Amino acid sequence: MDPKAEAFMRLVNIMDDLREKCPWDQKQTIHTLRKLTIEEMYELVDAIIEDDYEGIKEEVGDLFLHLVFYAKIGSEKEAFTLEESLHAICDKLVKRHPHIYGDASVSSDEDVKKNWEAIKLAEGKKSVLQGVPKSLPAMVKAYRLQEKTATVGFEWDKLEDVWDKVLEEKEELEEAVEEGDAAHIEEEFGDLLFSLVNYARFQGIDPEAALEKINIKFKKRFEYIEAHASKELVDMNLEEMDALWEESKKK
Repeated sequence: MDPKAEAFMRLVNIMDDLREKCPWDQKQTIHTLRKLTIEEMYELVDAIIEDDYEGIKEEVGDLFLHLVFYAKIGSEKEAFTLEESLHAICDKLVKRHPHIYGDASVSSDEDVKKNWEAIKLAEGKKSVLQGVPKSLPAMVKAYRLQEKTATVGFEWDKLEDVWDKVLEEKEELEEAVEEGDAAHIEEEFGDLLFSLVNYARFQGIDPEAALEKINIKFKKRFEYIEAHASKELVDMNLEEMDALWEESKKK
């Protein structure tokens, strides 16, 4: 047996054992697993951001376990089998890659994405946005919405146009702040964030990953302040804390 197939079947067989013999595993449902799966996915994301391949290896395994678990429950409910799920994604990949498994030709990854969305619409999807999950984090969702609409030509021509839109939204936010209407300020702030996500996309930047890296940097520098403060933080003024902040940057 192929080593990859052997490893996968080992996991499937262990899942069968756990579902039959382990009280904790017996109690789990798709709903109790859901929050745990989300946690595992974010642990994988953390490892990716840190370029931690040992961590990625571990988290990929954890996610495989969850996927096999869902398939096991699906088979118990007589809703679907693991084989059906795997064949379904294989069939989808073959159908949506006609440049590999058919006679279509492409010249770039953008052509591949356009073909993908066109095939989805031909399959009966009512909108290019139909596959964007409602529960995605807002910044990730904004990126995916823009990415998908771009495949049908709803896109700025030049990077300069995108930046002009950012500046335009910034001015509109400033005007809303002057007016003092809280709802309008929130709306314009959202518009500015959305335009910045679009600018990041044009620059080849993942805005979610970029913001998370800044979160990590901020956390480390503030923890440096906490560790090196000569008195309680509440007793320090901003200048004293900022001096330690600058010291942390040098280190």
